Amino acid sequence: MKNTYQNPLVTRYASKEMSYIFSPDFKFSTWRKLWLALATAEKELGLEISEIQIDEMKSHLDDIDYDLAKEKEKIFRHDVMAHVHTFGEVCPNAKPIIHLGATSCFVGDNTDLIQIKDASKLIAQKCANVLDLMAKFAEKYKNLPTLGYTHYQPAQMTTVGKRVSLWMYELCLDLELLESFISNIKMRGAKGTTGTQASYLELFDGDYQKVNQLDKRVAELMSFSETVPVSGQTYSRKVDSQILNILSGIGQTMHKMTNDIRLLQNLKEIEEPFEKTQIGSSAMAYKRNPMRSERISSISKYLISNQTNGAMVASTQWFERTLDDSANRRLSLGQSFMAADAVLDIAANIFDGMVVYENVIKKHVNEELPFMATENILMQAVKKGGDRQELHEEIRTLSMQAAEQVKVFGKNNDLLDRIVNSSQFDLTKEDLDKILDHNLYIGCSATQVDEFIKNYIAPIRCNYKDSLGKKVTLSV
Repeated sequence: MKNTYQNPLVTRYASKEMSYIFSPDFKFSTWRKLWLALATAEKELGLEISEIQIDEMKSHLDDIDYDLAKEKEKIFRHDVMAHVHTFGEVCPNAKPIIHLGATSCFVGDNTDLIQIKDASKLIAQKCANVLDLMAKFAEKYKNLPTLGYTHYQPAQMTTVGKRVSLWMYELCLDLELLESFISNIKMRGAKGTTGTQASYLELFDGDYQKVNQLDKRVAELMSFSETVPVSGQTYSRKVDSQILNILSGIGQTMHKMTNDIRLLQNLKEIEEPFEKTQIGSSAMAYKRNPMRSERISSISKYLISNQTNGAMVASTQWFERTLDDSANRRLSLGQSFMAADAVLDIAANIFDGMVVYENVIKKHVNEELPFMATENILMQAVKKGGDRQELHEEIRTLSMQAAEQVKVFGKNNDLLDRIVNSSQFDLTKEDLDKILDHNLYIGCSATQVDEFIKNYIAPIRCNYKDSLGKKVTLSV
């Protein structure tokens, strides 16, 4: 059939690297690698498996006949047995020992864990790349004063770089959780039908030590240092819930960050990249919409919502196994990783070309700073001999008058002129210019950025040096 539905995460948003990890080629070739690892370990531990059988399996890890597998699945109504027989067709000598002692979850669950591990490592690398780009941006603008906002109302000043450090710290928290997850992920291993290893105990004539060695050796051959200590037929679905929580956290971070960027773009203070031929609106030709940030926001909503899938599946499993997890996991795991992959790539693209309009930022600061500086102005006037209480009432009255000019009549903030012209204030325009130096109101912003990058970003740059500096070109 032509023009059937295609997943937009694959066709529009996720990288080829992430899409491959959840592709049929990766999945089913990993199944074959697991069958090879099982046969290799069983041979090493004394079962009658020949080198000819092992070599035959090695030579057919990737040449998967999907049409034959599809036909076999129609017959067996079982995807694993369909692929056992498909593998056996090209490995006739090895066919009798493929999947020996194993249950379907030997290939299914172990492959899921391998995909989760590889995908998590890729996400970690992309987090590091985004953090590196954000840090460069923060370093460049660490001294640029800008209005802070609380309740989206002008508040005490910060700097452009300091604000970016807030976004970076949240992504650092996500990366820290992800790294901990990666370092602790374990293979299911060779645990048998309900996790008791009964079939392997039978194969090895009751020798538990060999059963234990088999479990460890299979993991070692698949590049895992440990297997889960106990399992039912499946590995605990709490693992899925944990990684979906972490990926959801990345979505939350990216959503919050791009909400801020969208608001700042509306204020014309910063702007995400806008290409020469890009169209902002089919009707309003002048528009420069923050479409990249909006795309991150949109995909992140989906990513955040998938957190619930992991929780629901983990909490509703029955005893050693129930199959009502399968279809959900086919959707939620791969697509959550692809969604996280997409938002991180888009974020890298944004910070690789973010534009800052310093004069607009300065204009906005100048409009609000006179109100924020009233305490400093009051103190300077008192130093010149003024009465604090009388001056406080005067500056309160003048502030209300200036605010009226701005809010009611749409004029500029003229508080400074009113103070200079007031008979109660012995302050000149030059005195006020010194008091209103923007750099006097940004506190330790620049130092905080430097220390944050030194203590948090520098170690990440060191650990992921081979993943940094990668350019991201968006397909749409």
